[in-house]
Amino acid sequence: MADPTLRSQRRLAVVVAVDVVGSSRLMEQDEPGTLAAIHTVFSDIIEPAAAQHQGRLVKTMGDGALLEFASPVEAVLCAVEAQAAVGDLARQRPDGEDAVQLRMGINLGDVVLDEDGDILGDSVNVAVRLESVADPGGICISGKVFDELEGKLSLPFEDLGEQRLKNIARPLHVYALKAADISPREPTAARPSQNQTDKPSIAVLPFANLSGDPSQEYFADGITDDIITALTKTRWLFVTSRSSSFAFKGKAVETEQVARRLGVRYILSGSVRRSGSHVRVSAQLTEAETGGSIWAERYDRDIGDVLVLQDQIAEEVAGAIEPELLRNEGQRGAERSRSLTAWDLVRRGMWEFHKIRPDSHHRARELFLKAIEAEPNSADGYIWLARIEAGLAAYGWGNDPEAGLRSGMEAGLRAVQLDEKNPYSHYAVAVTHVFGGEYETAIRAARRAIGLSPSFALGYLVLGVAYLSTGRLREAIESLEHGLRLSPFDPQNFTWLFLLSAAYTFSGNAEAGLSTACRALSVRPHWIPALKMVALCCTRLGDRQQARSAASQVRSAATEGNLARLIPSPDPAWIDEIEQAIRDALGNGRDR
Repeated sequence: MADPTLRSQRRLAVVVAVDVVGSSRLMEQDEPGTLAAIHTVFSDIIEPAAAQHQGRLVKTMGDGALLEFASPVEAVLCAVEAQAAVGDLARQRPDGEDAVQLRMGINLGDVVLDEDGDILGDSVNVAVRLESVADPGGICISGKVFDELEGKLSLPFEDLGEQRLKNIARPLHVYALKAADISPREPTAARPSQNQTDKPSIAVLPFANLSGDPSQEYFADGITDDIITALTKTRWLFVTSRSSSFAFKGKAVETEQVARRLGVRYILSGSVRRSGSHVRVSAQLTEAETGGSIWAERYDRDIGDVLVLQDQIAEEVAGAIEPELLRNEGQRGAERSRSLTAWDLVRRGMWEFHKIRPDSHHRARELFLKAIEAEPNSADGYIWLARIEAGLAAYGWGNDPEAGLRSGMEAGLRAVQLDEKNPYSHYAVAVTHVFGGEYETAIRAARRAIGLSPSFALGYLVLGVAYLSTGRLREAIESLEHGLRLSPFDPQNFTWLFLLSAAYTFSGNAEAGLSTACRALSVRPHWIPALKMVALCCTRLGDRQQARSAASQVRSAATEGNLARLIPSPDPAWIDEIEQAIRDALGNGRDR
């Protein structure tokens, strides 16, 4: 296990490097005046601006300075406002007198904190090199910083592409803001409210350490870090950076205030309590607009390998809240009545999709088609069209399942073309191809989705179906169990439970198959496929009475779904055995 004292010497930070342009020339012309002007800039402009934006002036180095921030947004705001103030100061000087001008470079990365409070490391070096390529009065930022500004600040940064910077081995993506484009009023006006962006957004606040032992702080921080990392791989969700979230560590701030400051719609908060070899992690997801909790869970674990435990809990939390966010976003979309964007149409479709009824699935399909028409170069509409086509075919609700699956496969492949790094794109390929009988393609796509996001529950679930369909029952059970553990409350879990029941049963474990089929029925009562699986399991276990009861419910219900489609199985004997169990159970009932 890593030494927590060593971990505490490093932290993620936003580094701002500041340098006076042409200081040697200015010193030669007027050394006392230049020194006084530099002192004024650093003490009266730079340092107060850093404090106002929750940063600190780490040190000055003659004609340069180094600043540290927790938030990329606050760092950029500070830089812009400081450059604007320095520009105003220059305009007050008499004509003909040279004024102090600054260059600034901003980078986000890991820094090493020494005992004197100085910061060191590669991230600092990159910030200094970025400053060196900035225009006088301008700012250059790294691609990491630029990505963190999305949805929060709208500034006219110029994309300079990949740049080779002095003494930096790897090329760096650089964005530049010129002096002419800097206004002290622009950044504040550019701050979005939490409702000004279509993309759902979330901040994960540092989990509180309730153990009473400060040395356990690293464990709580580690879980928070891992959850942020896991959620960041959810491409439809905007996740604030670690540095932005950790700016609120240890502060008693209301959820609504945090959400407003960070411009997010959801807040995930939690706590960690460790006692001996036992740890309890509690987490809660809150919607900022209403202040209401939309999900909460508690995880009790015995500690073995601490880092493995961190990964497991983070994976489970991220996997569990994702479907809750999707469901909530679907409801928001359904309630919105005007100015419908492509994302609004997708959200409305999501709301219909999660009702899981024939009529709602068809309504969802129309909404996803409209979303594609409105924004044909966005992957979201194609992803959800693929999912709905797979659902219509699997549940037997489509008018032409084969044509629907072909359309769904094409939509999934198009989603990958548009957003190859989105795990949902690869899931769209996997789910349509598995029900279309192209199992190896489905397996490759599912593995790719999991590779992009290890906490992606749907990736494991559809991989389990593909394994089931190729007769790899042990692997099917492992994947389906893992997916259900990651997402225990997904609205469609009755389907995954049914398929897990089939995997158990046909691998020779009818008891596990029966309990899992009953779990499916607890999610969707009277569902015919699950009832048929109950009848089969009970027949195998010799419980004729319960088999007859399940078979009677099947006989009295309207037909729903085609088992041969719902279990895309290569072995027709499975379907034959299920149907024979129903006939035998009903025949036994008549004999009595």
